[in-house]
Amino acid sequence: MILKGFETTALVFVLGLFLSGCGDGKSDSKAEAPPPAKIEHEEDVSVVQVSQPEQFPLATAAAFQSTSQLSATGTVSPDISRTVPVISIATGRVVEIHARLGDTVKKGQLLLRVQSADISGAFSDYRKAVADEQLARTQWERTKLLYDKGAVALKDLEVAQDAEDKAKVDVENTAERLRVLGGNLDHPTAVVDILAPVSGVITDQQVTNAAGVAGLSSPNPFTISDLSSVWVLCDVYENDLANVHVGETAEIRLNAYPDKLFTGRISNIGPVLDPSLRTAKVRIEVRNPGLMRVGMFVTATFHSQKKETRASVPASAILHLHDRDWVYIPAQDKKFRRVEVVSGTTLPNNMQEIVSGIKPGQQVVSNALVLQNTVEQ
Repeated sequence: MILKGFETTALVFVLGLFLSGCGDGKSDSKAEAPPPAKIEHEEDVSVVQVSQPEQFPLATAAAFQSTSQLSATGTVSPDISRTVPVISIATGRVVEIHARLGDTVKKGQLLLRVQSADISGAFSDYRKAVADEQLARTQWERTKLLYDKGAVALKDLEVAQDAEDKAKVDVENTAERLRVLGGNLDHPTAVVDILAPVSGVITDQQVTNAAGVAGLSSPNPFTISDLSSVWVLCDVYENDLANVHVGETAEIRLNAYPDKLFTGRISNIGPVLDPSLRTAKVRIEVRNPGLMRVGMFVTATFHSQKKETRASVPASAILHLHDRDWVYIPAQDKKFRRVEVVSGTTLPNNMQEIVSGIKPGQQVVSNALVLQNTVEQ
């Protein structure tokens, strides 16, 4: 009886397991779902906390009336109106060169000498014209004498007079052609001297010893530029052209002499944009004290006529870090927040203009470097 009861209990247990396995097949979705995502907030590196914030005095950004500025890069170029080519109308071969590229020359200074067949031909024509004029004058004088004595008719005198007049014209024409070619009537020679037409600096040379000169059809042997006044050509983007106007002044700083400040006047804004860069050439005329050399890189600063209100803070309140400018402003719970700013010009009394980043009336740490060093310790 005991064994039979045990078998009955086991049968009930197996039947229960079978019924539980044959259920609807649904499981608990909450038990199988992944755990919820946990969000971790990263600490703001621009916020620093100190134990004694009163050790870092604050300064209030003052209001400053300023004009908007625009900076552009450019190069020094010679003034085209002050650039004069040196030409040789006579063709021939260079026999002497008395100047080189980069030399400073004076007006009338000898630059080179050219041996020219044109000069030889011009002198030959001139001497023939002079001989013909002398013969015509002699014949006219003889005819006039005969006419006074009634030996010749009036028409013979008129023919002689006409021949004399034409001979004089030939002499004048050949003499003028000789002068145009560069020859000297008092010194007949096949070599012509090429002189400097103006004073200045030789900025281009296209001739060497024994080279040929083909007259006006060839490149100019020399180019002389008066560099007492130069052009600064800047590239200004299309979106910034509204801030640049003809007649306004611009500040020029040379990359070679950053401590020197020059002032120029905007004389032209290019009417055609560069299709690839979307920039226009802005021309600034600048008096050259002698430091500016053709090809130098410069930075031009244009000032708008419109006044704007900006902030100014002590220069010590600006922290120069990673090629950027920062200031610290107070936050809650003994904290300070580092804010990036754009610095402007240096102002009197050790103040610094702030173009953007903070506004007048905001408080900043007066010595940002001291706070930065304290945080890094």
